[in-house]
Amino acid sequence: MPPTEGETVPDFEALLCDGETFRSTRLSDALGERGGVLVSTGFVHSAIAQNWWKRFEKYGWHEFDGVPVLGFSRDGPYAQNEFLRWLGVDAFRTFADVNGGISERLDLLTDRHHMANVSTPWRSVFVLDPDRNAEFAYVADEWIAPLPHEEVEAAVADL
Repeated sequence: MPPTEGETVPDFEALLCDGETFRSTRLSDALGERGGVLVSTGFVHSAIAQNWWKRFEKYGWHEFDGVPVLGFSRDGPYAQNEFLRWLGVDAFRTFADVNGGISERLDLLTDRHHMANVSTPWRSVFVLDPDRNAEFAYVADEWIAPLPHEEVEAAVADL
């Protein structure tokens, strides 16, 4: 089961991309003083990822005080950095989950029946306190489900 509200999200280490560089970083080290927002949007250059991340900017998520927005997707670090440059928001960072270790650790992987031998993570968002406790958890139950941004913003405000 993916993490739910009140549970501690497992720590992990992966390449964290900032649009220019990437460094192996633990989730616990990437969180801000108040926590963080951890988002899975599938592949970074997918229409859903482009739509969601542009909306995050529109909602002002890049201005959360002490609460970074951290994505993760199955793309490699060069694709992640290219996506972040395309997005043009310096505050957003993404983890490269190339082998699906993050997605597996969070129990988000699902088989894509129309794509032979391919598993991808469900779209999801977790608002975490500095100790990785999930103050809000959402896992979509369909591929194009909209993100409940108001609930995310309320949870961030309560951190």
